[in-house]
Amino acid sequence: MDLGLKGKTALVTASSKGLGKAIAHELSAEGCNVAICARNLVPLKETATEIANATGGKVLPVKADVTSRKQIESLVQTVKDNFKRVDILVCNAGGPPLGTFDKLDESDFKWALELNLTSTINLCRLVLPSMKKRRWGRIINMTSISAKQPLENLMLSNTTRAGVLGFSKTLASEVASRGITVNCLCPGYTMTDRLKNFAKDLSKSSRVSVGQIFNSWQRAIPANRLAEPAEIGYLVAFLASEKAAYITGAAIQIDGGFTRGLL
Repeated sequence: MDLGLKGKTALVTASSKGLGKAIAHELSAEGCNVAICARNLVPLKETATEIANATGGKVLPVKADVTSRKQIESLVQTVKDNFKRVDILVCNAGGPPLGTFDKLDESDFKWALELNLTSTINLCRLVLPSMKKRRWGRIINMTSISAKQPLENLMLSNTTRAGVLGFSKTLASEVASRGITVNCLCPGYTMTDRLKNFAKDLSKSSRVSVGQIFNSWQRAIPANRLAEPAEIGYLVAFLASEKAAYITGAAIQIDGGFTRGLL
């Protein structure tokens, strides 16, 4: 299937590893010029080289912290200077740390909101004007199954990612007539370094082995396995494509059947 992505420019944030890296790789494989960003430049450059060598595409690494308005303004401008425009925006960011309400203070919530919600709002605000002029754009906001089915010990993630869903759904209705789609992805348990570290933290606090934790997750998933990052990338590429022009305002879980709710 030709997704119609050749020559499009995609910006994928927090993409030196994990889901962001997998998404950037798939978009590059489909023919996009891809800009990637992260806070640490060395691994970011290594990822850019790896993707470019694998796909033959143009990959632009830009150091940026998405919690900084100035840095994302510079990021978007750098992408425009190199690739002229941003056709596809994938708002991705690392998840906030574990914690229950009693163990979190106001500063924790403020930081989590900056990381997941405010960064998404700011990035959308920066790319939308030119998308509206061209009457074409794709915005894909990465959240989590925790936005639909809150998970224990993830108070910050449950709160902020649900906010991204509400923002995205509202924005989608405001820009749909301009040829712009806005969708959210809600990945489930996916084999990334972040999930491995999450399992280690849980193991320390619960005195259950990491292996047992992974086994418990797998048993709770009807597919009986965790997702591979590339599988998330495939869905993002489709949502970014010409073929998905009539899909907007959606919050799509990709979780092997883990989420039990009807909505």
